[in-house]
Amino acid sequence: MKLYVFFVLLGILTLKVIALEKQITINVDPRRQDCFYETIKEQETVEVDYQVIDGAHTDLDISFQILDPTGRVLIGDFKKTGNAHTFTTQTKGDYSFCFDNTFSTVSVKTVFFELIIDNDDDENDYANELELNPEEVYELKVQDILEIIAKVKSDMNKVRQLQDIIKSVEARDRNVAEENHSTVNFFSFTQIMVMLIVGIGQVITVRSLFDEKSRVHRLWKKVNSR
Repeated sequence: MKLYVFFVLLGILTLKVIALEKQITINVDPRRQDCFYETIKEQETVEVDYQVIDGAHTDLDISFQILDPTGRVLIGDFKKTGNAHTFTTQTKGDYSFCFDNTFSTVSVKTVFFELIIDNDDDENDYANELELNPEEVYELKVQDILEIIAKVKSDMNKVRQLQDIIKSVEARDRNVAEENHSTVNFFSFTQIMVMLIVGIGQVITVRSLFDEKSRVHRLWKKVNSR
């Protein structure tokens, strides 16, 4: 019977979606601000995480703001590579999540953005939906089972969020490494070409000094005669 109660509770928590999750990767053009809007109820927990994973050979930074339905700024970051925020909504309405790249003149910023909306009060409502016989006594109370499942769910959400952060950081590091690799190759190729041009010029100059018919040899004669 205890296992039955456990699996009933687990089934209810599994079938009921108590969290809304969105993950997107966006490109924010220079001198522009892009905003995303989400309708959120009051007293809901909102988790926001973002990482700048590409900056087109410039600094990996961007400004970020969260505004409530009245236009009031709840959270603001200025020129950061990434950050994570958690807050509880006080009013129902459309919340704005804005990425500001207006300080950049030519660089497009690629940003990984994750939004999680969770209503912790729903867990208490799930327990009320169970029709259990109060006269039956269990060694493990229903509330204890609910707390265990809720803790497991919370830990799994944290693990998933950390994995998403690690993935975005790895993408950012990979882009930086690729940019550095391209820069090193470009300067190495340029240096090799300069060395070849200088070497060829030296060979031509030295040969011309010993060739009386060459124009360079005649030019050297005129210079020396003066």
